[in-house]
Amino acid sequence: MKSNNFIKFLGTAGARFVTINQLRASGGIWIRYKNTNILVDPGPGSLVRVKQSYPKLDPANLDAIVLTHRHLDHSGDLNIMTEAMTEGARKKRGVLIIPKDSLGREPVVLSFLRQAVRKVHFLREKASFKIKDIRLSSPCRLDHSVENYVLKFNFGKTRLCLVSDTKFFPHLAKKINKCDILIINVVFYNPCPGIKHLDYFSALKLIEQVRPKKAIITHFGIPMLRKNPKRLAKLAKLKLKIDVLAAEDSMLVAIK
Repeated sequence: MKSNNFIKFLGTAGARFVTINQLRASGGIWIRYKNTNILVDPGPGSLVRVKQSYPKLDPANLDAIVLTHRHLDHSGDLNIMTEAMTEGARKKRGVLIIPKDSLGREPVVLSFLRQAVRKVHFLREKASFKIKDIRLSSPCRLDHSVENYVLKFNFGKTRLCLVSDTKFFPHLAKKINKCDILIINVVFYNPCPGIKHLDYFSALKLIEQVRPKKAIITHFGIPMLRKNPKRLAKLAKLKLKIDVLAAEDSMLVAIK
């Protein structure tokens, strides 16, 4: 890819069983825009996926690591990637942006690494952060079993919204309107009552309400893999008349 501005999917695994069996990789999402590099949700194997990446990615070039929530499929490699960002905890650099409960009774970030970064910021509703060339905000909290937030990135005139694990709720679309690229974690094909994850049909409803220029579904559980996410994305594109993609491991999407 000629563009230096991109979103790279280091993994598209959703929930525990796809992650445990590595039916899809679980390395998170790397975002590069101009001279800024951000890693979102470094799950198990993130470091390996980064080191195997093309184009080449260097953890020492990271400016921030952002965690939507503390669950292992999102945070499994958080410590090693923080150590890599700080070059073995020898250089005080980079920031961590995490929910406050990530440092609760069972913290997911080791104490010496919290001291190694320049700053630890806590996500909250309507928080906003400037990371060099990127403006990051968390417009709303999601309905999940732990503290979890929508992430909104502004790259010049392009706006990206990432909807992490959540139950569908009516006012979600209003919180993420006016986004050009919408990434949605879709674990289930059919609704699964009592479990706070989106299903394919709830994702379609959200895409239809927001109407981004491009929608990308990812973070697939076994029910979605059985139904073939690529086929489902094509069906969604036909139905909604919106560009819908199913993310694949190592996929690159240009930021224009």
